[in-house]
Amino acid sequence: MPPSRSEYDAVVIGSGPNGLSAAITIARTGRSVVVLEAENQIGGGARSAELTLPGFIHDLCSTAHPMAVSSPFFRDLPLADHGLEWIHPAAPVAHPLDDGTAVIGERSVGLTAASLGRDEENYRDLMTPLVAAWPQIEKSVLSAPLSLARHPVAGARFAWMAMQSAEKLAARHFRDAPARAFFAGVAAHSALPLNRLPSGAFALVLGISVHVAGWPFARGGSQAIADALASYLRTLGGEIVIGTRVESLEQIPPARMIFCDVTPRQLLRIAGPRLPGKYRRDLENFRYGPGVCKIDWALDVSIPWKNAECRRAGALHLGGTLEEIALAERAVWAGKCPEKPFVLVTQPTLFDPSRAPAGKHVAWAYGRVPNNSNFDMTERIENQIERFAPGFRDCILARHTVIASRMSEHNANLVGGDITGGAQNLGQLINRPNWRRYRTPLKNLYICSSSTPPGGGVHGMCGQLAALTALADEKSVGGRSKA
Repeated sequence: MPPSRSEYDAVVIGSGPNGLSAAITIARTGRSVVVLEAENQIGGGARSAELTLPGFIHDLCSTAHPMAVSSPFFRDLPLADHGLEWIHPAAPVAHPLDDGTAVIGERSVGLTAASLGRDEENYRDLMTPLVAAWPQIEKSVLSAPLSLARHPVAGARFAWMAMQSAEKLAARHFRDAPARAFFAGVAAHSALPLNRLPSGAFALVLGISVHVAGWPFARGGSQAIADALASYLRTLGGEIVIGTRVESLEQIPPARMIFCDVTPRQLLRIAGPRLPGKYRRDLENFRYGPGVCKIDWALDVSIPWKNAECRRAGALHLGGTLEEIALAERAVWAGKCPEKPFVLVTQPTLFDPSRAPAGKHVAWAYGRVPNNSNFDMTERIENQIERFAPGFRDCILARHTVIASRMSEHNANLVGGDITGGAQNLGQLINRPNWRRYRTPLKNLYICSSSTPPGGGVHGMCGQLAALTALADEKSVGGRSKA
């Protein structure tokens, strides 16, 4: 079905969480907005489908959502009224070790610390002040650029620690291997070598989220997040048109504002002829991060973890010690596929049985590889799971593997398998995709994907902040020219 109008106040290209958030922000002001989605299913990185066997519901990208429940924007939306229900595992995350023990990241700082032996007080001393300060600094941390001046004391403490590498923070605060390994697993979500900035910032923010918000699942699959956003948008009068791939700005209806929930590579294709040379070069020089090889499994029984406490966790970090994880992440940045990759696993059906037939389970995992790699990491990823869950392969009914070079086939934003919208090094974390951030040299054209601050994750903040920028621009000049 084509758009119902000949022109709109705003057109949004892409229906990922950020595109839908931009559309909602505009629609809440009473303006007309249409979202154009290339695929026949909305959601971008928040989609679900039967990838293996009938009745087994898998998430195409993200499953655990710490930043979604931490998002100030999502909290301001009536998403529960539109079918979104969060399910919190008994423990957000676990990190099993070779000796059969495991560090369990509990919602309680104290309970997490109690499992860390000699590092119990060290963990309390690190995390307790940060968790207490989070309500003061969350909007600043999840904005662009990072601005902590509104709460200078709490902000200064966070900023001082965040501007260190994860390796340095772990060495400074922890004495023993278990605590360091747990910290490294959380830091590895940055997709950076652990000796680089700002890997420490990722470890702190995601570590705080374990205790402040948890790492919940959306009941029924991550598609429920996109569906709830879309349902709310429609109550505001917004439209969504699927199966409409935008290859150039000439394809879209005239609009006062255009938002692109795309990465720099697609923006060049869509708007390149209209963009000045310097900005085009900035987009061409934008660096994408490592890719992932992702596997989904349909399982006869749940994963047989050596440590039974791991069954309480929704997500697990597999990689052994800090040193092992750091070695694997450095190998990826050196263009190699590690023999023992850092592996992130989620096991949602232990807490949400609606995703599989009775008594059966689903799980997914990824291992990081160089961008656009054609290497199939299935054996190496499953070896890491077997390392901590002997007999895992005997539980597999079916698997679905997507190598990094093919990730963009179901979501064009996953360039080369990069799930973070671009490398999250210090420069690109703050100035994404360049110093203009959401704005482009075209006065009515904005970029609102995870290639803008605050970066990757399902939180909608990139979309909201891009839309607020556009509304402020419109107000400051009394209207914008149409594309």
